[in-house]
Parts: sequence; structure tokens; C-alpha cells
Amino acid sequence: MEKKILVTRSSMPGFEEYVDEIRELWDSRWLTNMGKKHNELTEKLKEYLKVPGLELMVNGHSALEAAIQAFGFEKGSEVITTPFTFASTTHAIVRCGLKPVFADIDPKTCCLDPTCAESLITDKTVAILPVHVYGHICDVDAIDAIAKKHGLKVIYDAAHAFGETVDGRGVGSFGDASIFSFHATKVFHTIEGGCVCFSDPAYGKEIYYLKDFGIVDEENVARVGENGKMNEFAAAMGLCNLRHLEGEIESRAQVVKRYRQHLSSVPGISLGMDYEGTNIKSNNAYFPAIFGDEFPMDRDEVHRILGENNIGARKYFYPLTNSFDCYKDCGYDPKRDTPVAWDISKRVLTLPLFAHLPLEDVDRICSIITGVKL
Repeated sequence: MEKKILVTRSSMPGFEEYVDEIRELWDSRWLTNMGKKHNELTEKLKEYLKVPGLELMVNGHSALEAAIQAFGFEKGSEVITTPFTFASTTHAIVRCGLKPVFADIDPKTCCLDPTCAESLITDKTVAILPVHVYGHICDVDAIDAIAKKHGLKVIYDAAHAFGETVDGRGVGSFGDASIFSFHATKVFHTIEGGCVCFSDPAYGKEIYYLKDFGIVDEENVARVGENGKMNEFAAAMGLCNLRHLEGEIESRAQVVKRYRQHLSSVPGISLGMDYEGTNIKSNNAYFPAIFGDEFPMDRDEVHRILGENNIGARKYFYPLTNSFDCYKDCGYDPKRDTPVAWDISKRVLTLPLFAHLPLEDVDRICSIITGVKL
């Protein structure tokens, strides 16, 4: 049997490099609570991401919940968002006591459709929560214009877009807040982790309080917060991985280029956005392929055949979050309300992509999909 090819594989620094990074923790015994590694990583990420403010969090989901909670929205208010995303995006809205209102997506980028989003604004709407899906950048100008017109906050779920830029501007600087995930499967990771990016220092202070139980000082707890702090070992992993990040992204780019060489001209297969030569710097986070009617197999059959050949691929995103069982009594009708997202969710497959995925493995994956014998 051929070796197993996973859909993703975590990048890691050399063992000795990580040991050297954490060695001083045995002397200081400062293992969490905003220690030296935490603070160093904060400053390095602010510089790398080109953002004025940043607070590290224990994971991306906690970052998103804190980002929402810090605005102090009235319970029951509405947040316009996309169902074509990971569970975390929708769950965070609900767990903050707000109602997700689902807009459809742009079929080209798979990101939130601004026109559809604006049509759903009511007097209960307080925010828009778009997602940079697969690292495809949302129409940030249109979303900004809509938000300003209607007096809404914009919180970007940028979990897929770490390190990306638009005309040299860090993607985390758009909106009132942006969150990143540093999960082990992401382009940049701290094993588990995340952050909130922002420009308003007062808002940043709220995030800081919320991630530490709402504690203001030794004798004052002014907010109902969580334990959302990143520990020193996670921060140390981040410091190591950040040193190698550009090389990792370039390695991913070579994998993406090879996929495109094989699949870009195949009838019935649509590929993700190609930002080469544009004003957007991509991080090559994911490689989605959408299988249309012209292709001789549907998505599920491609997924099955790849699995039979020991190749991991992911139906990402499927199912839509507005079709989850936990929301079945909320009155959502995914097929009616978000038909583009509904359709793409049933046809998309993200193919294996990680740094240093051997190009001959990409060749084999593509040959299985297209039925071409190597």
C-alpha cells in the first residue's frame, strides 16, 4: 500500500532549537501569565502582521469570543456572517448571546457577499463578521463602506489568512478587529493559540482584561472574563516557527504551483484564487478544488477514491454551519437562504497541502483525480 498522505502536517522547528528556546523557563519558572516569551512574541507578531495592537490568546476560538464580547453588544443583537466557515465562527456569536444572520457567499472567493450582507441589515444588527476563507481576501473596501454607512462594527475571522497583505497592508489591520488562529494545522502555529488584532488601545485593554478573568488589578475584577492566556511554551513554539515562516510559505507555494500545473485546465474543476502577480501576498494556506458537472465524478466520489488510495482530503467546508443539528430549531434554511454556499459546500474538496509535501506526491494525487496513469 502507498504511504498515507495527510491533508495537512504541522510544521515544527528543529528539536534543539525549541529546547534552546524553552531552556530559560527552567530557571525563571515563569510558565504562564504574560511572561517573557509571551511578550516577545506579541511584539514580533505586531511587526510581522503590520498591526498596531495585538493580544495573544490561548486559541483562535477564545480570541473570537473575546473580540465579540469586548464590544459589549446587547444580548440578542444580530451579527451578519457566513455559513461557509468552521464551526467556531458561528458558535462564538451564539456563545456571546447574539444571533447569527447568514449571508450568502461570492462564488469566486467563497467569502461573504457584501451586497447580500447589506440586504440583511435590520435595526437589530450590530456587526458584520466576515471570514477570509482559504486565505482568499474578503472585499474589505465594500464591507468597510457598508459598515460605516450603517454604523456597524466589523470583526474579521482571519484564521486562514495569517501573514497575508493587501497592497502591503497587513490583513489583520482591516475592520475594527481581526482574529487569527495559531492551531497546529495552520501556516503559523503555537501548537494551540491565537490572537486579536486591533487599532483602538481602549478596545485592546478590554481584550487584555477579558483574557485574564476580567482582573484589572490585585483587588479589582471589573468584567466577567475567561482564562484565555497563552502559556510560555506555546509562545516559545511561536517564536521558533516565526523564524522559518517565509521559507514555509515559499515551500507551500511550490506545492500550489504544481497542483495548478496539473489541474488548472481540467474541465469541470475550479481552483482557488490565484494571487500570483496581484496586489495580494498569499500565504498558500489551502488548496480548494470545486468539482462541477463537467467532471466525470462528483466531489464525494473523488473523496472516496482518494481515501482508498491512502490520501487524505477534506470536505471543507461541509456541512454549512447553518445546517448544523444544534441550530435546527433556529429557522435557518441553508438551501433557500444561502444557495451559493449550499451548492459549493457539496462540491468542494481541499487537497493535501503543507510545507515540504513532496511534489511527486502532488503528481500522484492529481493523477488519481484525473485518471491519468503515471
